[in-house]
Amino acid sequence: MKPHDEIDSYRCVRADAREPEGYRAVLGEAKASFLHTDPPYCLLTRRRKGGDLRDPRANKKIDRNPIVRFETVRDYRAFTEAWMTRAVAHLTPDATLAIWTNLLGKEPILAVARSLGYGHLRGEYVWGKRTTDKNANEQLLRVYEVALVLSRTPEPPLDPAGLPTVWAVVGGYDDDAEAARWGNHPHHKPFSVLEPLVRTWSRPGDRVLDPFAGSGSMPAAALRLGRQPACLEVEPEWAERVTRRLRETASELARGAGSRPEINTPADKVSATGNHR
Repeated sequence: MKPHDEIDSYRCVRADAREPEGYRAVLGEAKASFLHTDPPYCLLTRRRKGGDLRDPRANKKIDRNPIVRFETVRDYRAFTEAWMTRAVAHLTPDATLAIWTNLLGKEPILAVARSLGYGHLRGEYVWGKRTTDKNANEQLLRVYEVALVLSRTPEPPLDPAGLPTVWAVVGGYDDDAEAARWGNHPHHKPFSVLEPLVRTWSRPGDRVLDPFAGSGSMPAAALRLGRQPACLEVEPEWAERVTRRLRETASELARGAGSRPEINTPADKVSATGNHR
């Protein structure tokens, strides 16, 4: 395959993660080795005692497209079961799941994952977001979301000589100054936040599945680290944007801009102690 043909092969398939067609389109008969995704969870809402929605302000970004509102935990659990059942059918048996969620979404995701055989919670990867609240001696962090890392098998015995597993990161929403370039998606995540997860739970050459691509933060991070991104996005404008982002990222890597050593590092050269699948 010629270099420009390879770049043109990168795409985000416009598809609903609850339906089978998108997975077949993006993976064919292949299987992904890592599921890394950020499903719509931001409006898993609570209600006040009187029944009114909390903080019902108009024009909040969480009330606008592309955010999906879930009014009850039951609704969210049904949604989670529908997409996760489809997704795990396209994973290798030893694949790890890293699913981002807010605090209310944890229980439904864990329950559905257990029912599908992913009963081992390896840990919660915590993103401490910087806030504007600070003084001369300290700056506050806001923990709004975590990534649940799940597998079919328990954590292997501790290797005292092995590399550490990263379970927390501090970063701002737009530390890489990429958010505006790719549409200011509310679920944008900078590369520095995603990099430890991708490095720990996958290897160069692995397929990384993201059924909720959003603005493409996760597929782009996978590509930058030498993985093969496979992604879906239900909103057509965002699917097009992610396709463009992947192709531009691939072009930049081909030119050597922003490339990293892992892009051309054979999988057998990567330390096994850094991968906990």
